[in-house]
Amino acid sequence: MTLIVEDNPSFRLSLKEVLRTRFPEMAVAEAENSEEAFASIERLKPDLMFVDIRLPGLNGLELAKHVRKAHADLGIVILTNYDLPEFREVAYQYGVNYFFSKSSSSMEEILAAVSAILQKKGEPR
Repeated sequence: MTLIVEDNPSFRLSLKEVLRTRFPEMAVAEAENSEEAFASIERLKPDLMFVDIRLPGLNGLELAKHVRKAHADLGIVILTNYDLPEFREVAYQYGVNYFFSKSSSSMEEILAAVSAILQKKGEPR
């Protein structure tokens, strides 16, 4: 199970379609803010979570920090337009597995990260 936490509905849909094409067995849920994300994590127990930094309410970095404390084995990928060195540093301090820029990272890089996280968890790629 993968959770996409993103406030842009068209980006959520695009990412969801790419994930389902590459990983047909993957179930994908969506949340548009941190509050929905927390509820979805508790209900769905995802293995992987994509998070944007800029979200309504708690930002994606703070969301990742809180989620990491409670779910040490959850794969967390930041996918954002805010590719600043200080955000990357904080993300990795908070236990994020990968940090990608929406504008400069290739979809193949992102999908390779997904494969790595799933492989580590022993799930089908």
